[in-house]
Amino acid sequence: MKVTVRFKEPDICIIVNKEKIVEKEILIPRETIQKRVAELADQISSDYEGKEPILIGILNGVVFFFADLVREIRIPTMIDFIRAASYGSKKTSSGTIRLTKDVEMPVKGKPVILVEDIVDTGLTLTHIVRMLKDKGVESLKICALIDKLERRDMTVSIDYCGFQIEEGFLVGYGLDYDEKYRHLPDICVLK
Repeated sequence: MKVTVRFKEPDICIIVNKEKIVEKEILIPRETIQKRVAELADQISSDYEGKEPILIGILNGVVFFFADLVREIRIPTMIDFIRAASYGSKKTSSGTIRLTKDVEMPVKGKPVILVEDIVDTGLTLTHIVRMLKDKGVESLKICALIDKLERRDMTVSIDYCGFQIEEGFLVGYGLDYDEKYRHLPDICVLK
């Protein structure tokens, strides 16, 4: 089940930092996020009943979503992390994927769920999926908090999707702009 988000009367806030004033609009409030995370966890728990999947979070943005998701899942899981970067300090993907941390747990012959905060161009996820398949995983599913459609370059199949968003640069709940705004409890669009 995919949830597409559209709010008619958004909340507008101003974020002040040392360089400039940034306007943001709340797109997905924290209560809606938590409800959807619980629904995804229920679906994963049901689909993997009797198994112990390895959940691999893609750092850094996934950290809040990953922690909330793992705590809601009702079956035993193992966890690991991978880190890849493609944005740097820009609002658009650089197109170059840098892997800065690989998985440490052996994944060969294991069911794996790759957990991502946001699928944008699909380049990072495609790169990591290929790498994990080369390691011989038993199965590989993708769980993404946000499926953002506006700049998709690669076809990506998301098995567990939190929200589908058409466009906008998102921050909050782990999502950042130049390492800022991850701490915001809601998902917001920068204006």
